Formats: sequence, structure tokens, C-alpha cells
Amino acid sequence: MLGARAWLGRGLLLPRAARGLPTSRRGSSSRDKDRSVTVSSSVPMPIGGKGSRTNCSPSVPQKVPNRLINEKSPYLLQHAYNPVDWYPWGQEAFDKARKENKPIFLSVGYSTCHWCHMMEEESFQNEEIGRLLNEDFVSVKVDREERPDVDKVYMTFVQATSSGGGWPMNVWLTPNLQPFVGGTYFPPEDGLTRVGFRTVLLRIREQWKQNKNTLLENSQHVTTALLARSEISMGDRQVPPSAATMNSRCFQQLDEGYDEEYGGFAEAPKFPTPVILNFLFSYWLSHRLTQDGSRAQQMALHTLKMMANGGIRDHVGQGFHRYSTDRQWHIPHFEKMLYDQAQLAVAYSQAFQISGDEFYSDVAKGILQYVARNLSHRSGGFYSAEDADSPPERGMRPREGAFYVWTVKEVQHLLPEPVLGATEPLTSGQLLMKHYGLTEAGNISPSQDPKGELQGQNVLTVRYSLELTAARFGLDVDAVRTLLNTGLEKLFQARKHRPKPHLDSKMLAAWNGLMVSGYAVTGAVLGQERLINYAINGAKFLKRHMFDVASGRLMRTCYAGPGGTVEHSNPPCWGFLEDYAFVVRGLLDLYEASQESSWLEWALRLQDTQDRLFWDSQGGGYFCSEAELGAGLPLHLKDDQDGAEPSANSVSAHNLLRMHGFTGHKDWMDKCVCLLTAFSERMRRVPVALPEMVRALSAHQQTLKQIVICGDPQAKDTKALLQCVHSIYIPNKVLILANGDPSSFLSRQLPFLSTLRRLEDRATAYVCEDQACSMPITEPCELRKLLHQ
Repeated sequence: MLGARAWLGRGLLLPRAARGLPTSRRGSSSRDKDRSVTVSSSVPMPIGGKGSRTNCSPSVPQKVPNRLINEKSPYLLQHAYNPVDWYPWGQEAFDKARKENKPIFLSVGYSTCHWCHMMEEESFQNEEIGRLLNEDFVSVKVDREERPDVDKVYMTFVQATSSGGGWPMNVWLTPNLQPFVGGTYFPPEDGLTRVGFRTVLLRIREQWKQNKNTLLENSQHVTTALLARSEISMGDRQVPPSAATMNSRCFQQLDEGYDEEYGGFAEAPKFPTPVILNFLFSYWLSHRLTQDGSRAQQMALHTLKMMANGGIRDHVGQGFHRYSTDRQWHIPHFEKMLYDQAQLAVAYSQAFQISGDEFYSDVAKGILQYVARNLSHRSGGFYSAEDADSPPERGMRPREGAFYVWTVKEVQHLLPEPVLGATEPLTSGQLLMKHYGLTEAGNISPSQDPKGELQGQNVLTVRYSLELTAARFGLDVDAVRTLLNTGLEKLFQARKHRPKPHLDSKMLAAWNGLMVSGYAVTGAVLGQERLINYAINGAKFLKRHMFDVASGRLMRTCYAGPGGTVEHSNPPCWGFLEDYAFVVRGLLDLYEASQESSWLEWALRLQDTQDRLFWDSQGGGYFCSEAELGAGLPLHLKDDQDGAEPSANSVSAHNLLRMHGFTGHKDWMDKCVCLLTAFSERMRRVPVALPEMVRALSAHQQTLKQIVICGDPQAKDTKALLQCVHSIYIPNKVLILANGDPSSFLSRQLPFLSTLRRLEDRATAYVCEDQACSMPITEPCELRKLLHQ
């Protein structure tokens, strides 16, 4: 497309604009990764030889802060004392770049990102690099979690013009915000296999002065190519594709990549990716009598069990780390993200519904226990993440995983008690070490510890079943379970005295919405009011602190202030599509769990606002951001991948179907059809990239069940019928409580509810599909039979 390559000088080449967006790998894309294994630069960089390296050690951070000191984001505040003259994303920086005719250096990351910390320490704290940036560039720092629109636009560029993507993401832009060079982590100086950050800055400075017009021209070509490749619209299509075909293709693609031994769907690194597990459960339900259906169930349950037994799960404090660095789910990247906890709580609850195995419900309860203890604000909101890094001891330099790993010596010291009744001399510590695979030399291989920080350390991972461990030492299974639980509790208490990982106390509407779903669904499935109350408090927090009553809009962020207060940025950061989609889903789940119609009413109002702000009336589907909010960005995108988080368009498709089921409003069904049609081409090409949307397509073409319970919300027989519904895996349903009041909110939405009567004054259930309802049912066992058909 560019004809001849444009030299950037001394070996630097601009990428070919014709390169397409890379197809994502199964289950996750490089957008889901905080990676540093390869430098992803959009220009082939010269490899530095021995003569090009200098010893460039980072300087001590200056005492004088830069302008990021006025920001609320924990990530931006981590850079507030860099010698770099950072600007937050905004007009002040853009005006300076235009006025001084300088390129913009955009650096995007987040506060719990290990390689973001590395680059900050090595390069952004370095006086010489700071001087280079300040003299020849306008440097802009962005928290990707505050501005997902900025992150997505420039990550699209980096992925399209290089070998991958990840964070930190570093992109050079024209003063008009057009990207022309991009990459991820850069070391400060040239090495044998990587170009150094200082070299990149010098070469780009040189080319901006000598070949600026060529840079601008080629940047425009790249942007034009990206615009063409990223467009998602209905075009001439009238209807979405066949759900049966998309389901079959998606399942086959997952089946081909499935790891038979350890579960999961890719080589290392392995991500939990709950959207895939959700798809497999739904596929199983609609193919229960087939071999493929059984296979789908087995794949999902096995993956969930292997993850829960692996080191990716924190066996001491519960919750899941971000991903596994190996096939076995053994050595994790130790960061803990709120969105993982929220989605995995739902996945394990559903596994319990399907299998009846309390192993899965115990894991779900453990996840929510961790969130309540470590990621919860006293007012009901949920924090974003905990860092992977922490100091091994106070005053020491942070290391990855230091908070979570153990030596044999530590465990022996903490658990010296002899185990009575064992067939050989045995202490509690030895029993725990055998069961969880701890060794004297440590169970972390050098290949997974490139910096040598974890020598002699161990990650707890279940190596044997309770039965095998008990048999090994001639003990009773219940006795072993008690001894292990007691040992883990002692380790937990000891771990409290270690320096804690950094907490990102930023609260995001989207992730809080996911967490409301996590508590609401798990609480409903397990019949635990306490968990549902956490969901209620989370929704109250969203309404009180992240909702502007006057405009009806959600705010994207708020922050934990001193003394348990809640703070906002000024001006506020308004919500993106994912904020609305995930909060609406959370409120719909909360209505079904609590049967309080106020949550449903708020969900409908937020959906109206979402439609007004983000709907593409020409092409169908939702844009990720408001047009005004993203003014100046070179691309206006629609999210087209279900990765570590589901796509907001996929979640919206489900929400629209459910709200049509709750209200009968045809407009929402029409929007759902338009959305699914707009994403038809993407689903046809790579259905495995959109498993959550394929699920929505199936729900649309199979029609939702309306399960109506007529009864007094406080009566035992009503609660029994509701719990019966919650105990069964029925993804394509809406659950409605009709209390007999014709003036109630739901009766006004669905007039047919007033025609449904209690039988003999008992709580009565009806299952309705296609405007036809079943005979009245009063016994939970009869309802269970009908719902299992």
C-alpha cells in the first residue's frame, strides 16, 4: 500500500500500512497480557552491539513533582516524581505539541502492571532519558483502566503493525494524535536482542526533524488502513448468522486447542478466560444428549478443577492470580484483578449448579471471601486490583510474588506439631508440604524465574487428592482435611505480617458491575442472603457515587480517599460502553437474586442512556465511547473480542434480550438483532473470538424462558420455588416475581402477569415461552422436572 518503504534513518523502517489486524489466539489476545518477552515495536529496530551499550542506572526520583501529582489515578501518581515532564491525556498536552511542533510520546499502563514498574524504574526515573523526552517530545501518561478508549485505539495500531501488544504500551503520535511508531516494553539501553529506549528516542527525534512529512504521510496511510479493517456494521446483511452453525464452529475451534491433560485452551501463558467456560456450559445444555455436549461439559469442569488446584489460585488467602506462566496452572503472574474474581465466582457457581460437586461452590465462596476482605471499600464499592510485586521484607526492593511464596523452612517453623496416628513420623508442616508440592530446593524452575528472585521458594499447588494424601500416611480423610485447613490458616496469619502488595484503590463502574453479578449470582445459587447483600451494597455504591442523577450518566471512576471517603476526578471521567453494559448486567442479576424491582427499573433507565450515547444508528451495534469524549482520536471503535473481560457488545446483546423478556418492549429485541447482524462477519470468521456473543445469538434464536413466580416474597413456599430456579443452570431465562399487584412496575410492563393466579392460595410458578405459559406448578420438584426438559 505504501509502495516504497520510508526510511526513518539508520535502519528504522515504518511498518507497511497494509498489514492486517492479527487474529487473536484462542481464549485471550495479547491485549490481555502484561508481557515483556518480546519488544513489540512498529518499526524494525537495529540490534545494539557491544559497543552501543552503556551503563545507565536509574536515578533517585526527584523531590519536585510533575503535573501528575494533581491526578487521582494510582498509576499516574506512581509517575508523579519522575524527571519526565508528564502531562495527563488532554487538550493542554495536544496544544503544546501543536504549538511547539513536537511529536507526542504516549505511554499507557496500569498501576499493578509488573513491566510498567520495570520501565518506570529503568527509564522514566532516569535523568538523561527524562531530559530527552522533555526537550524533544510532549510526554503523556494514561491509565488504561481510566481511558479504555485511548488504550484500545492505540493498541489496535500496535497490534496491527508489530508482533503483538501488551503493557506498558508506548506509542509516538503526531500533534494531531495520529500514531506513527509503537511498541511495548523497551529496556533503557541496547542489548543483544533488543533496541534500547534511549536509542528509539534519538532515532525518532532525528527522523522528526529530517523526514517529518514522510512520517505524517505514512501515519495517515496506516490510520486509513486501520479504519477500513476495524469497521463493524450491518452492511447489506438483514439477519444474523445461524446460531447452530456458529455454535458448532466455536466448539470445534475450542476442541482443537484444548489441553487434555491440564485443561485450558492455549500454550503458556494460560488465562482463566471465563467467557469460554460460559460458552461451553451453554453449549452442553443445548447438546446434552450428544457426544459433543458431554465433551463441552467435561472440558469446562476439568479446566475449572485444574485451575482451582493449581498455583494460579491463592490457596492461603483465596482469589485467583491473573494468569499462569506455564501449561500446568502452576506458577502464576501474581497480580489479582477484580474482573477475574467477579467472572470466576459466576463460573464456579455455574459448575456447582451443573455438577452438584461442592468443590466448585467452595471455590466460589473463597473468591468472594477474598474480595470482601481485600478488595472492598467500606461503603460497598470494589477496588480494581492488587499488585504482583511486594517487598520480601520492609525496606527491600519489591519482587514479584514475594507476598505469596514460601520456603520449606518457613512452613516447618510455622507447623511443627506432630500428626498423631500417622504410619510414620510426620509433622503438620510435612503433611502440608507433601499435599501442596513444596520442596527444599523450591518448586519454581529457573526458566520461570529469569531474574532469580524466587530461588528456594514454593508456590502452593495441589498435587494429590485428599484421599491419596490420607492413604499415603494412613490417616482419615476428614482428619487430613482438618489438618490442611488448620495449616493454611496458620500460614494466612503469618502472611499478614509480610509487606502487602500495592492496592489499586481506583473503583471502576464496569468492574463493580461485574462484581455485583458475582455476588448476586453466587448468592442466589447457594441461597446465601449474606452474599446477595454484598451485591446490594455494591449497587447502592454505584448509584450513590458513580451515577449523575441530573444527566442519567454513569461515571467511569472514583477513588478511595482518606478515612474511608470517596473522591472523584475533576472534571469527572464519564462512563464508557462497558461501564453501562456491565452495570446493567449486574442490576439484572441483582433483581433476579433479590426480587427488588428498583434495581430492574434502574437497569432499564441506564439502558436507555446507553442507547442514546453509544448506539450506531447507521451500522448497528455500540461504539466503545461517546463521540464527544473521544474527539480527536483517529479511530471510533466497537469492541469485537471476548477476552479476559467479555466484549461490551456481547454483554449488551444479552442485556437487550433479557430486558425484552422483562418488559416486552420490541425496540430492545430489534436492537439486539441489529447488533448481532453487525457482528456477523466477525463471528463467521473467528467465532472463538466472540464466544459470549455466540451465546447471545443462541439465546436469541432459541427464545428466552420467562419463569414467573406468583407469591408473597417473604413466604416460605415462594422462596422454595425461587430457590428451585436458582439451583438449576438455565442461562437463557428471566426470573420474575409477580406479587399480585396490577400497579407494580413489572405488571405495567407485562400486562399478562395480572392474568396469572396462585393455585389454592399457594405460591405458583409458570414457565412461559413464545407468549404461551405452562400449567400452574406449586411443587418445587415438579418445577425442577419441567425446567430440566
